Amino acid sequence: MAMDPSYPSWVRELHSPPNPKSKSASSIQDPPGFSSAVTGKRAALAKQQTRKPPTPEETDILKIKKSWEVAFAPAKQLPMNAIMMYMSGNSLQVFSIMMVFMLFKNPLQGLLQTNQVFTKYETPRTKSKMWAVKAVYVLMNLVALGLGIWKVNGMGLLPTTRSDWLAWETQREPLERAVFAFR
Repeated sequence: MAMDPSYPSWVRELHSPPNPKSKSASSIQDPPGFSSAVTGKRAALAKQQTRKPPTPEETDILKIKKSWEVAFAPAKQLPMNAIMMYMSGNSLQVFSIMMVFMLFKNPLQGLLQTNQVFTKYETPRTKSKMWAVKAVYVLMNLVALGLGIWKVNGMGLLPTTRSDWLAWETQREPLERAVFAFR
């Protein structure tokens, strides 16, 4: 299909397919200012920078750092949970009850699964350091439970006032009686 030479060059290039190029990367030209040829210094650095496997001590240090991150994870959720509890209000509605349920469920699951959470980070050398990590994890989950108790109290579901216990109150016996004297 021959194009009329009166058309602009971009129209002619649009209607004629480009020449097929080879798939090898060597056929692509380098951008200006870049040289793909590796110089002597760079080749030596590339050969020297082979990564050595980490020592067991380095692995243990990394495991301890990761376990601390896991231990503080419940604390990172506290601000979000507090804002959500504040925004859900103190009335008894489906949304606020579901929020309170989740606020209790997640820390309780975390407390029950404390040892399972940290099993992949425990080694014989890190076992002595893991008690502090587990203690912080338990403490953070207890703080989250405290937030749930605060919310339930705000909703009026905890029996904290005297009127909540009226069934167990006895009637007071007066020490004196006043009688009207004039008839």
